[in-house]
Amino acid sequence: MKANRAAYARSRLATLVLAVAVLASVGASADEFRHVFVKGDKFRVLSRVDEDVYLDRRYSHSAEILNRIAFSVEDVRADGSGLLAGTFDTSVRYEGGASYVREQSYESRYWQSPEGRYDIADTYWMPVVRHVPTFPARDLKPGDTWTAPGEERHDLRDGFGIAEPYVIPIDVRYRYVGPVTRDGRQLMLIEASYTVFYRPEPPRGPANFYPVQIAGYSDQLLYWDPERGGLAEYEEDFKFVFDLSNGRSVEYRGAASAKVIEAELMDRATLAQRVEEAVDGLDGVSVQSDELGVTISLEDIQFEADSARLLPSERQKIERIAELLAGIPGRDILVAGHTALAGTAEGRLQLSVERARAVAELLIALGARTPEEVTVAGYGADRPVASNTTEAGRSRNRRVEITILEN
Repeated sequence: MKANRAAYARSRLATLVLAVAVLASVGASADEFRHVFVKGDKFRVLSRVDEDVYLDRRYSHSAEILNRIAFSVEDVRADGSGLLAGTFDTSVRYEGGASYVREQSYESRYWQSPEGRYDIADTYWMPVVRHVPTFPARDLKPGDTWTAPGEERHDLRDGFGIAEPYVIPIDVRYRYVGPVTRDGRQLMLIEASYTVFYRPEPPRGPANFYPVQIAGYSDQLLYWDPERGGLAEYEEDFKFVFDLSNGRSVEYRGAASAKVIEAELMDRATLAQRVEEAVDGLDGVSVQSDELGVTISLEDIQFEADSARLLPSERQKIERIAELLAGIPGRDILVAGHTALAGTAEGRLQLSVERARAVAELLIALGARTPEEVTVAGYGADRPVASNTTEAGRSRNRRVEITILEN
Protein backbone atom coordinates (compact mmCIF):
# COMPACT_ATOMS: atom_id res chain seq x y z
CA MET A 1 0.00 0.00 0.00
CA LYS A 2 1.55 3.28 -1.04
CA ALA A 3 1.15 5.91 1.68
CA ASN A 4 2.19 9.32 0.44
CA ARG A 5 0.83 12.67 1.56
CA ALA A 6 3.53 14.57 -0.28
CA ALA A 7 1.83 16.39 -3.16
CA TYR A 8 0.62 19.42 -1.28
CA ALA A 9 0.13 22.77 -2.94
CA ARG A 10 1.11 24.45 0.33
CA SER A 11 3.40 21.76 1.59
CA ARG A 12 3.75 20.19 5.04
CA LEU A 13 7.18 21.27 6.37
CA ALA A 14 9.31 21.53 9.51
CA THR A 15 8.23 24.37 11.77
CA LEU A 16 11.11 26.75 12.40
CA VAL A 17 11.65 28.50 15.71
CA LEU A 18 12.27 32.11 14.71
CA ALA A 19 12.41 35.28 16.77
CA VAL A 20 9.71 37.74 15.74
CA ALA A 21 8.82 41.14 17.14
CA VAL A 22 5.05 41.41 17.50
CA LEU A 23 3.66 44.96 17.43
CA ALA A 24 0.37 44.04 19.01
CA SER A 25 -1.10 47.52 19.08
CA VAL A 26 -1.20 48.02 15.31
CA GLY A 27 -4.31 47.17 13.30
CA ALA A 28 -4.67 46.50 9.59
CA SER A 29 -7.25 47.63 7.06
CA ALA A 30 -9.25 45.16 5.01
CA ASP A 31 -7.31 46.28 1.91
CA GLU A 32 -4.07 44.98 3.44
CA PHE A 33 -5.54 41.49 3.61
CA ARG A 34 -6.45 41.06 -0.03
CA HIS A 35 -4.76 38.92 -2.68
CA VAL A 36 -3.39 41.25 -5.35
CA PHE A 37 -2.78 39.92 -8.86
CA VAL A 38 -0.80 41.61 -11.65
CA LYS A 39 -1.02 40.12 -15.12
CA GLY A 40 2.31 38.66 -16.20
CA ASP A 41 3.74 38.23 -12.70
CA LYS A 42 5.53 34.94 -12.05
CA PHE A 43 6.13 33.26 -8.71
CA ARG A 44 7.40 29.99 -7.36
CA VAL A 45 6.84 28.32 -4.02
CA LEU A 46 9.60 26.12 -2.62
CA SER A 47 8.51 23.97 0.28
CA ARG A 48 9.85 21.07 2.26
CA VAL A 49 7.97 18.33 4.08
CA ASP A 50 9.45 16.14 6.79
CA GLU A 51 7.00 13.42 7.77
CA ASP A 52 6.84 10.08 9.50
CA VAL A 53 4.44 7.44 8.20
CA TYR A 54 2.82 4.81 10.42
CA LEU A 55 0.99 1.74 9.13
CA ASP A 56 -1.45 0.11 11.56
CA ARG A 57 -0.10 2.40 14.33
CA ARG A 58 3.47 1.16 13.82
CA TYR A 59 6.27 3.28 12.40
CA SER A 60 6.88 2.47 8.73
CA HIS A 61 9.24 5.09 7.29
CA SER A 62 10.17 8.75 7.09
CA ALA A 63 10.08 10.95 4.02
CA GLU A 64 11.85 14.14 2.96
CA ILE A 65 9.73 15.82 0.32
CA LEU A 66 10.31 18.94 -1.76
CA ASN A 67 7.40 20.65 -3.47
CA ARG A 68 8.21 23.11 -6.23
CA ILE A 69 5.32 25.16 -7.56
CA ALA A 70 5.86 27.57 -10.46
CA PHE A 71 2.94 29.68 -11.62
CA SER A 72 2.10 32.89 -13.43
CA VAL A 73 -0.82 35.33 -13.48
CA GLU A 74 -2.44 34.95 -16.90
CA ASP A 75 -5.31 37.39 -16.50
CA VAL A 76 -7.04 39.67 -13.99
CA ARG A 77 -10.78 40.35 -13.78
CA ALA A 78 -12.40 43.68 -12.99
CA ASP A 79 -13.16 42.46 -9.45
CA GLY A 80 -9.45 41.81 -8.84
CA SER A 81 -9.57 38.02 -9.22
CA GLY A 82 -6.49 36.49 -10.83
CA LEU A 83 -6.19 33.58 -13.26
CA LEU A 84 -3.26 31.45 -12.08
CA ALA A 85 -1.63 28.76 -14.18
CA GLY A 86 1.34 26.63 -13.32
CA THR A 87 3.09 23.38 -12.55
CA PHE A 88 3.17 21.54 -9.22
CA ASP A 89 6.15 19.18 -8.84
CA THR A 90 6.63 16.79 -5.92
CA SER A 91 10.10 15.34 -5.35
CA VAL A 92 11.54 12.95 -2.76
CA ARG A 93 15.08 12.72 -1.42
CA TYR A 94 16.43 9.19 -1.47
CA GLU A 95 18.31 7.82 1.51
CA GLY A 96 22.03 8.53 1.23
CA GLY A 97 21.64 11.23 -1.43
CA ALA A 98 21.42 15.02 -1.52
CA SER A 99 19.22 15.60 -4.57
CA TYR A 100 15.44 15.39 -4.82
CA VAL A 101 13.93 13.14 -7.51
CA ARG A 102 10.62 14.17 -9.04
CA GLU A 103 7.78 11.71 -8.42
CA GLN A 104 4.78 13.61 -9.75
CA SER A 105 4.10 16.66 -11.88
CA TYR A 106 0.68 18.30 -12.19
CA GLU A 107 -0.64 21.18 -14.26
CA SER A 108 -3.34 23.46 -12.88
CA ARG A 109 -5.30 26.56 -13.85
CA TYR A 110 -7.77 28.42 -11.64
CA TRP A 111 -9.19 31.77 -10.60
CA GLN A 112 -8.58 33.13 -7.11
CA SER A 113 -10.57 36.01 -5.65
CA PRO A 114 -9.03 38.86 -3.63
CA GLU A 115 -10.61 37.30 -0.51
CA GLY A 116 -8.89 33.97 -1.26
CA ARG A 117 -11.66 31.77 -2.68
CA TYR A 118 -10.90 29.48 -5.63
CA ASP A 119 -12.86 28.92 -8.83
CA ILE A 120 -11.32 25.75 -10.22
CA ALA A 121 -12.50 22.85 -12.39
CA ASP A 122 -12.95 19.44 -10.74
CA THR A 123 -10.47 17.93 -13.20
CA TYR A 124 -7.47 19.58 -11.52
CA TRP A 125 -5.63 17.78 -8.73
CA MET A 126 -3.70 20.80 -7.50
CA PRO A 127 -3.62 22.81 -5.29
CA VAL A 128 -4.34 20.36 -2.48
CA VAL A 129 -5.19 22.93 0.22
CA ARG A 130 -7.75 25.38 -1.16
CA HIS A 131 -9.34 28.64 0.05
CA VAL A 132 -6.61 29.12 2.69
CA PRO A 133 -6.29 31.85 3.76
CA THR A 134 -9.72 33.39 3.23
CA PHE A 135 -10.17 36.88 4.71
CA PRO A 136 -13.25 38.66 6.07
CA ALA A 137 -14.43 41.92 4.51
CA ARG A 138 -13.51 44.09 7.51
CA ASP A 139 -10.54 45.73 9.16
CA LEU A 140 -8.57 43.52 11.52
CA LYS A 141 -6.74 44.33 14.72
CA PRO A 142 -4.41 42.04 16.64
CA GLY A 143 -6.36 39.36 18.44
CA ASP A 144 -9.29 39.35 15.99
CA THR A 145 -10.55 35.91 14.95
CA TRP A 146 -12.73 34.51 12.17
CA THR A 147 -13.58 31.21 10.49
CA ALA A 148 -13.96 30.24 6.85
CA PRO A 149 -14.54 26.98 4.97
CA GLY A 150 -11.82 25.32 2.92
CA GLU A 151 -10.95 21.91 1.56
CA GLU A 152 -8.15 19.47 0.90
CA ARG A 153 -8.07 17.50 -2.36
CA HIS A 154 -5.81 14.46 -2.58
CA ASP A 155 -4.50 12.23 -5.33
CA LEU A 156 -5.32 8.71 -4.08
CA ARG A 157 -4.93 6.91 -7.39
CA ASP A 158 -1.78 5.02 -6.41
CA GLY A 159 -2.56 2.17 -4.04
CA PHE A 160 -6.07 3.29 -3.22
CA GLY A 161 -7.22 3.15 -6.84
CA ILE A 162 -9.55 6.15 -6.41
CA ALA A 163 -9.75 7.77 -9.83
CA GLU A 164 -11.02 11.24 -8.88
CA PRO A 165 -9.57 13.90 -6.55
CA TYR A 166 -10.48 12.96 -2.99
CA VAL A 167 -12.16 15.87 -1.16
CA ILE A 168 -11.90 16.50 2.60
CA PRO A 169 -13.90 19.53 3.80
CA ILE A 170 -12.30 21.70 6.48
CA ASP A 171 -13.39 24.65 8.64
CA VAL A 172 -10.40 26.86 9.26
CA ARG A 173 -10.04 29.01 12.39
CA TYR A 174 -7.95 32.17 11.97
CA ARG A 175 -6.43 34.64 14.42
CA TYR A 176 -4.60 37.80 13.38
CA VAL A 177 -1.59 38.08 15.70
CA GLY A 178 -0.18 41.34 14.34
CA PRO A 179 2.77 42.77 12.41
CA VAL A 180 6.10 40.95 12.75
CA THR A 181 9.60 41.61 11.48
CA ARG A 182 11.33 38.77 9.63
CA ASP A 183 14.58 39.15 7.71
CA GLY A 184 14.16 42.90 7.69
CA ARG A 185 10.64 42.78 6.25
CA GLN A 186 7.42 43.71 8.00
CA LEU A 187 4.86 40.97 7.52
CA MET A 188 1.48 40.17 9.09
CA LEU A 189 1.34 37.02 11.22
CA ILE A 190 -1.85 34.95 11.08
CA GLU A 191 -2.49 31.74 12.98
CA ALA A 192 -4.63 29.20 11.12
CA SER A 193 -5.75 25.80 12.34
CA TYR A 194 -8.31 23.12 11.68
CA THR A 195 -9.24 19.74 13.04
CA VAL A 196 -10.73 16.93 10.99
CA PHE A 197 -13.08 14.19 12.09
CA TYR A 198 -14.70 13.03 8.91
CA ARG A 199 -16.57 9.88 7.95
CA PRO A 200 -16.87 10.08 4.18
CA GLU A 201 -19.18 8.20 1.89
CA PRO A 202 -17.55 5.48 -0.27
CA PRO A 203 -16.12 6.83 -3.54
CA ARG A 204 -18.49 6.89 -6.49
CA GLY A 205 -16.24 4.82 -8.73
CA PRO A 206 -14.23 1.64 -8.21
CA ALA A 207 -11.47 1.61 -5.56
CA ASN A 208 -9.09 -0.93 -4.08
CA PHE A 209 -9.88 0.45 -0.63
CA TYR A 210 -10.85 3.84 0.72
CA PRO A 211 -10.95 5.94 3.89
CA VAL A 212 -13.90 5.23 6.20
CA GLN A 213 -12.72 7.75 8.80
CA ILE A 214 -10.20 10.61 8.71
CA ALA A 215 -9.07 12.34 11.90
CA GLY A 216 -6.31 14.83 12.60
CA TYR A 217 -5.25 18.44 12.82
CA SER A 218 -3.21 21.16 11.14
CA ASP A 219 -1.65 24.11 13.02
CA GLN A 220 -0.24 26.81 10.77
CA LEU A 221 1.60 30.12 10.87
CA LEU A 222 0.90 32.28 7.80
CA TYR A 223 3.15 35.26 7.10
CA TRP A 224 1.30 37.74 4.92
CA ASP A 225 3.03 40.37 2.80
CA PRO A 226 0.68 43.40 2.62
CA GLU A 227 2.94 45.20 0.15
CA ARG A 228 2.74 42.40 -2.43
CA GLY A 229 -0.74 41.19 -1.50
CA GLY A 230 0.05 37.53 -0.90
CA LEU A 231 1.62 34.96 1.39
CA ALA A 232 5.36 35.30 1.92
CA GLU A 233 6.03 32.27 4.11
CA TYR A 234 4.23 29.38 5.73
CA GLU A 235 4.87 26.92 8.57
CA GLU A 236 2.80 23.99 9.80
CA ASP A 237 2.64 21.03 12.17
CA PHE A 238 0.20 18.25 11.24
CA LYS A 239 -1.06 14.80 12.07
CA PHE A 240 -3.69 12.82 10.17
CA VAL A 241 -4.93 9.25 10.52
CA PHE A 242 -6.79 7.46 7.71
CA ASP A 243 -8.77 4.39 8.81
CA LEU A 244 -9.37 2.31 5.70
CA SER A 245 -12.07 0.01 4.39
CA ASN A 246 -9.66 -2.96 4.35
CA GLY A 247 -9.24 -2.74 8.14
CA ARG A 248 -5.84 -1.07 8.04
CA SER A 249 -4.79 2.47 8.94
CA VAL A 250 -2.14 4.92 7.77
CA GLU A 251 -0.98 7.90 9.80
CA TYR A 252 1.06 10.94 8.74
CA ARG A 253 2.89 13.07 11.31
CA GLY A 254 5.18 15.89 10.40
CA ALA A 255 5.95 19.50 9.82
CA ALA A 256 6.11 21.77 6.80
CA SER A 257 7.40 25.17 5.70
CA ALA A 258 7.48 27.14 2.48
CA LYS A 259 8.52 30.44 0.94
CA VAL A 260 7.08 32.34 -2.00
CA ILE A 261 9.68 33.74 -4.40
CA GLU A 262 8.91 36.32 -7.07
CA ALA A 263 10.66 35.42 -10.30
CA GLU A 264 12.87 37.89 -12.08
CA LEU A 265 12.43 38.14 -15.83
CA MET A 266 15.07 36.07 -17.60
CA ASP A 267 16.88 37.52 -20.59
CA ARG A 268 17.08 34.13 -22.28
CA ALA A 269 19.00 35.27 -25.34
CA THR A 270 21.75 36.92 -23.29
CA LEU A 271 21.94 34.03 -20.83
CA ALA A 272 22.04 31.45 -23.63
CA GLN A 273 24.93 33.30 -25.28
CA ARG A 274 26.81 33.42 -21.97
CA VAL A 275 26.30 29.70 -21.45
CA GLU A 276 27.34 28.87 -25.03
CA GLU A 277 30.58 30.77 -24.55
CA ALA A 278 31.25 29.01 -21.25
CA VAL A 279 30.81 25.48 -22.68
CA ASP A 280 32.55 26.17 -25.97
CA GLY A 281 34.92 23.34 -26.81
CA LEU A 282 33.19 20.67 -24.74
CA ASP A 283 32.42 17.64 -26.93
CA GLY A 284 28.76 16.67 -27.21
CA VAL A 285 27.54 19.75 -25.33
CA SER A 286 24.94 22.09 -26.84
CA VAL A 287 22.71 24.89 -25.59
CA GLN A 288 19.05 25.62 -26.34
CA SER A 289 16.50 28.04 -24.89
CA ASP A 290 12.71 27.97 -24.71
CA GLU A 291 9.92 29.09 -22.40
CA LEU A 292 11.23 26.76 -19.67
CA GLY A 293 14.65 28.42 -19.55
CA VAL A 294 18.14 27.75 -20.91
CA THR A 295 19.15 24.09 -21.32
CA ILE A 296 22.65 22.59 -21.48
CA SER A 297 22.43 19.23 -23.25
CA LEU A 298 25.16 16.62 -22.69
CA GLU A 299 24.64 14.13 -25.52
CA ASP A 300 26.15 10.65 -25.45
CA ILE A 301 27.15 11.23 -21.85
CA GLN A 302 29.46 8.41 -20.81
CA PHE A 303 28.82 6.16 -17.85
CA GLU A 304 30.24 2.81 -16.95
CA ALA A 305 28.31 0.09 -18.80
CA ASP A 306 24.70 -0.29 -17.61
CA SER A 307 25.36 1.94 -14.60
CA ALA A 308 25.02 5.54 -13.39
CA ARG A 309 28.72 5.97 -12.58
CA LEU A 310 30.23 8.77 -14.64
CA LEU A 311 33.48 8.22 -16.50
CA PRO A 312 36.33 10.60 -15.51
CA SER A 313 36.13 12.48 -18.81
CA GLU A 314 32.47 13.31 -18.18
CA ARG A 315 33.23 14.50 -14.65
CA GLN A 316 35.50 17.17 -16.12
CA LYS A 317 32.58 18.47 -18.20
CA ILE A 318 30.33 18.60 -15.14
CA GLU A 319 33.01 20.47 -13.16
CA ARG A 320 33.17 23.16 -15.84
CA ILE A 321 29.38 23.44 -15.98
CA ALA A 322 29.23 23.60 -12.16
CA GLU A 323 31.59 26.57 -12.21
CA LEU A 324 29.33 28.28 -14.75
CA LEU A 325 26.17 27.60 -12.71
CA ALA A 326 27.76 28.90 -9.52
CA GLY A 327 28.13 32.24 -11.30
CA ILE A 328 24.41 32.31 -12.17
CA PRO A 329 22.73 32.14 -8.73
CA GLY A 330 19.10 32.69 -7.86
CA ARG A 331 17.52 30.25 -10.29
CA ASP A 332 16.60 26.61 -9.72
CA ILE A 333 17.81 23.95 -12.13
CA LEU A 334 16.24 20.81 -13.56
CA VAL A 335 18.52 17.85 -14.31
CA ALA A 336 16.75 15.48 -16.70
CA GLY A 337 17.94 12.07 -17.87
CA HIS A 338 17.13 10.42 -21.22
CA THR A 339 17.97 7.05 -22.74
CA ALA A 340 17.98 5.38 -26.13
CA LEU A 341 15.25 2.89 -27.04
CA ALA A 342 16.66 -0.31 -25.54
CA GLY A 343 15.47 -2.70 -22.85
CA THR A 344 12.15 -2.33 -21.04
CA ALA A 345 10.26 0.92 -20.46
CA GLU A 346 10.62 0.48 -16.71
CA GLY A 347 14.34 -0.17 -17.00
CA ARG A 348 14.85 2.84 -19.28
CA LEU A 349 12.99 5.11 -16.86
CA GLN A 350 14.98 3.92 -13.86
CA LEU A 351 18.30 4.27 -15.68
CA SER A 352 17.44 7.79 -16.84
CA VAL A 353 16.61 8.83 -13.28
CA GLU A 354 19.80 7.29 -11.88
CA ARG A 355 22.00 8.99 -14.46
CA ALA A 356 20.37 12.38 -13.97
CA ARG A 357 20.72 11.93 -10.24
CA ALA A 358 24.44 11.17 -10.60
CA VAL A 359 24.95 14.47 -12.44
CA ALA A 360 22.80 16.38 -9.92
CA GLU A 361 24.67 14.92 -6.95
CA LEU A 362 27.98 16.02 -8.48
CA LEU A 363 26.69 19.55 -9.18
CA ILE A 364 25.56 19.83 -5.56
CA ALA A 365 28.86 18.47 -4.23
CA LEU A 366 30.74 21.03 -6.35
CA GLY A 367 28.68 23.88 -4.88
CA ALA A 368 26.77 24.81 -8.03
CA ARG A 369 23.44 24.67 -6.19
CA THR A 370 21.95 23.63 -2.86
CA PRO A 371 19.89 20.41 -2.84
CA GLU A 372 16.65 22.42 -2.60
CA GLU A 373 17.53 24.27 -5.82
CA VAL A 374 17.85 21.10 -7.91
CA THR A 375 15.11 18.82 -9.24
CA VAL A 376 15.94 15.47 -10.85
CA ALA A 377 13.69 13.91 -13.48
CA GLY A 378 13.91 10.89 -15.76
CA TYR A 379 12.08 10.45 -19.07
CA GLY A 380 13.44 7.13 -20.33
CA ALA A 381 13.22 7.05 -24.12
CA ASP A 382 10.03 9.14 -24.32
CA ARG A 383 11.71 12.33 -25.60
CA PRO A 384 14.17 11.38 -28.35
CA VAL A 385 16.07 14.06 -30.26
CA ALA A 386 17.18 11.66 -32.99
CA SER A 387 16.20 8.36 -34.55
CA ASN A 388 16.84 5.23 -32.49
CA THR A 389 17.41 3.20 -35.69
CA THR A 390 21.07 4.25 -35.94
CA GLU A 391 23.91 4.20 -33.41
CA ALA A 392 24.53 7.90 -34.04
CA GLY A 393 20.91 8.66 -33.18
CA ARG A 394 20.95 6.45 -30.10
CA SER A 395 24.11 8.21 -28.90
CA ARG A 396 22.37 11.56 -29.09
CA ASN A 397 19.37 10.22 -27.22
CA ARG A 398 21.56 8.98 -24.35
CA ARG A 399 21.83 12.40 -22.76
CA VAL A 400 21.43 14.46 -19.60
CA GLU A 401 19.96 17.96 -19.82
CA ILE A 402 20.59 20.70 -17.26
CA THR A 403 18.00 23.47 -17.48
CA ILE A 404 18.40 26.85 -15.78
CA LEU A 405 14.74 27.50 -15.05
CA GLU A 406 13.13 30.85 -15.77
CA ASN A 407 10.66 30.38 -12.89
